[in-house]
Amino acid sequence: MKIRSLLPAIKRLFQLVNLQTEDKTLDQSSELKFLALEDRRAFEALCQFLWVQGEPLPLVFDLSHSIYTNQGITAASLQRLADAGLIRFEKAGFVKKGFGKHTRLFYCGRPTKIGFQADENNYLDLGHVLLTERGKQLASSIPVKKNQQFYEYVISRWFEQGLLLSSIQIDRSWETPFVRGQESACPVKE
Repeated sequence: MKIRSLLPAIKRLFQLVNLQTEDKTLDQSSELKFLALEDRRAFEALCQFLWVQGEPLPLVFDLSHSIYTNQGITAASLQRLADAGLIRFEKAGFVKKGFGKHTRLFYCGRPTKIGFQADENNYLDLGHVLLTERGKQLASSIPVKKNQQFYEYVISRWFEQGLLLSSIQIDRSWETPFVRGQESACPVKE
């Protein structure tokens, strides 16, 4: 078989894969449209509080804190999202157990390394909300806008709990001058 005769088959295969991907995205987007407007806004707002550690984790610690209430995240809005099957909402809260000395979580692509006091059997408070599988799928279709105040709130909270933290802060919008003899240079944040 000649390579030229394979090209149409390969092209059809890629078109099928693209159609399946587009269908999945359309299904998730249309599912969001079927939520009541108030619930759709609450879920979109909740997504700005997602950290990732293997899976998306919405960190909602204090339901009365303005960091959440200013965005429409309240016990009532979370209960509606739970009733819609997008989240698990527990006033007592959730913890993730079994961490070693260190772990890494990501907020909007920014890694934060967490160091615990003990060498093993550590846990991390996750707050009052977990996404269901349906919620995880839907959240993956929502563009997340970074909330710097929330990021600093979480870092401060972890610091107060005695966790050791380090975070790489990169602002990729900085323009970096070229250095003679080199193709590029990396900015240093001072």
